[in-house]
Amino acid sequence: MNKETRKSPEARDIAIPASGISAKGPRAATSGTGTLACAPSDAAPIPPLSLTAYTAARVQLQQSGHSLATTEVLNLQLANAQARDAVHARLDVSALIAGLTARAIAWTGSRDAVAESAQAGVPVLLTSAATTRADYLRNPSLGRTLSADSMARLKTTVESPANSDLKLNFNANPAGSSSYDIAFVIADGLSALAVDRHALPLLDSTLALLDPAWRSAPICIVEQARVAIADPIGQILGAKISVILIGERPGLSSPDSLGVYITWNPRPGRTDADRNCISNIRPEGLSYQEAAKLLHFYLTESRRLQRTGTLLKPSTPRRILAEQQ
Repeated sequence: MNKETRKSPEARDIAIPASGISAKGPRAATSGTGTLACAPSDAAPIPPLSLTAYTAARVQLQQSGHSLATTEVLNLQLANAQARDAVHARLDVSALIAGLTARAIAWTGSRDAVAESAQAGVPVLLTSAATTRADYLRNPSLGRTLSADSMARLKTTVESPANSDLKLNFNANPAGSSSYDIAFVIADGLSALAVDRHALPLLDSTLALLDPAWRSAPICIVEQARVAIADPIGQILGAKISVILIGERPGLSSPDSLGVYITWNPRPGRTDADRNCISNIRPEGLSYQEAAKLLHFYLTESRRLQRTGTLLKPSTPRRILAEQQ
């Protein structure tokens, strides 16, 4: 005769596994449906991990049912609009010229020294072979080549004796010498917004670290430019190293990311394997001070080793940076 067994309240709290194996004590067991039933624990609960505290990427998005919340959809549309605006924005050349001229006055300590020549302390304005933004975006090769007028203007700048008086926190290039240690190029790239916001602060941090004995070519500002535009510029100027500060391709969380590319012995035909890159320079990414330290390392080591690119490993400056902190 079957008898119904009455369970005590304590016994009813212990789940019986489907396999028939009993669970004793506080250990977990499976319920009659095969699901896990955990006994109460005295351990403190682990707080949920918030990835948004570590990254600005689009993670852990809010949901409404099975769809994204309206706020997230609107934020995505805003990020797309900001990225498109950054790509099509025009470089604020006037602000760059004003900033560089003011810095030249500060570095030379004399406003008269800058005013003596139309070129001394004033950057060289250049354009690529792309005549419009549409041409630039549709044909990337045009952005890697100087226009004929710009090439002629750059050659005239090199031959001008006024540049022998130019000092940008470096010793001026000696009169009669056609060789510079470094040539800085500022280019709009795919985000003029990044250049407008971050180029001058990064330049300030970098020049403060460089040896004053370095000889600098006149700074060049180039519109509708790609990274490789620094190769013909560096070659015409006779620079040993070219450094181009350029706006990077906008992301959905970073429409104003600045990149820096360093090339030893710049000349047309150089590839990305011949360069070193520092990217995501902005307050929300790599700070100006950290980027300047890395750039200083690359410049110092490239001059010592006479090479850049894959032959100058990016892991080395990261280690040096960590040791300096």
